[in-house]
Amino acid sequence: MNTGPRIACEKKTVEQMIQIACRGKHGTREELCASCEQLLSYAQTRLSYCRFGENKTTCGACPIHCYKPDKRTEIRAVMRYAGPRMLFHHPFTLLQHTLHGIRSRKK
Repeated sequence: MNTGPRIACEKKTVEQMIQIACRGKHGTREELCASCEQLLSYAQTRLSYCRFGENKTTCGACPIHCYKPDKRTEIRAVMRYAGPRMLFHHPFTLLQHTLHGIRSRKK
C-alpha cells in the first residue's frame, strides 16, 4: 500500500476535482452525493495500490489503465469538467499537478 507524499498529493487532487464536479453537476454543497463518494473511494483505493508508487506519473499519462472501464469513463468526465475549474477553486493544486505531469514525462 502506497502512503507517500506523492500519492497523498494525487489523492487530494482527485478529491478536489470530484468535489468540484459533484457541486457543479449534482448541486451538492458540503458533502458528496452517493455516486461521487463511491467514485472517490474507488479512485483513492486505486491510488493506494498504484504499482508505480512514488514514481508515478499523472494518471492521464500512465501507460497502465488500472480503472475498470466504467469507472475510467466516470473519472474522465469528472476531470474534463473539473480540470479547467481547478484554476479558480484550487490554483496551487493545479499548478503542482501540472508541474508534476511535465516532470514525469521528461523521465
